[in-house]
Amino acid sequence: MTSTDTVESRSRRDRTVRRGRTVPVPLLVPALAGLAFLLLPLIALLVRAPWRSLPEQLTSAEVWEALRLSLVCATAATGLSLVVGVPLAWLLARTHFPGRGFVRALVTLPLVLPPVVGGVALLLAFGRNGVVGQWLDSWFGITLPFTTTGVVLAETFVAMPFLVISVEGTLRAADPRYEEAATTLGASRFTAFRRVTLPLIAPGVAAGAVLAWARALGEFGATITFAGNFPGRTQTMPLAVYLALQNDPAAAIALSLVLLAVSIAVLAALRDRWMTAS
Repeated sequence: MTSTDTVESRSRRDRTVRRGRTVPVPLLVPALAGLAFLLLPLIALLVRAPWRSLPEQLTSAEVWEALRLSLVCATAATGLSLVVGVPLAWLLARTHFPGRGFVRALVTLPLVLPPVVGGVALLLAFGRNGVVGQWLDSWFGITLPFTTTGVVLAETFVAMPFLVISVEGTLRAADPRYEEAATTLGASRFTAFRRVTLPLIAPGVAAGAVLAWARALGEFGATITFAGNFPGRTQTMPLAVYLALQNDPAAAIALSLVLLAVSIAVLAALRDRWMTAS
């Protein structure tokens, strides 16, 4: 084959690839419609934002109290999710036991369960007359509903599955032979996990923690059902947005902008995990 034939062959392949990348109109139109549907509400939020009064709105004592409580509770919920969620993810990824698939389904159930239903379930479990809550109240005098601790529990319930799924996927991708090699050299299973496995899956744990924190920060349904909406005690940012929307829409928009900024920051932090090269 001559050099001329090679150039012509490459040119034909390039034209074929370009034609293959052409988007059919029946797919392009609904794709653009879907993109517009997702972007228009966010654009409307930015367009209607009270930019002139925004500093005043965001410096009010109520906003800072709701923001402080949201950050504290979301961080506490993420910490609790790490303590119990990482071992749970390891159990699902590294061990085999009867009913493991059913347990995995139960772990992921809060992802699809309506948050209000989750709040009702938490009340039935940890309420003053709940399955566990009645014993906590009578034996230790501990009441969880309508407290800051109740906010943390509600946020943990809805956020922990994000962490478990992320860590379990990372564990399944990690080579278990490193753990096996460590155990054959005399390390216990826990030492192998702590010194070998955990450093290997650290990026997945960090990503899952960020997702759990963002989900906890935006939680509304389970929180208002289980913990109520008491300023300074259980009123987080989403609850403050809901309350402000009824009395002061400008304040609701300002609070929404804060949560939007946090969401964008989370996307920026996780961009390497789900953004592929073009």
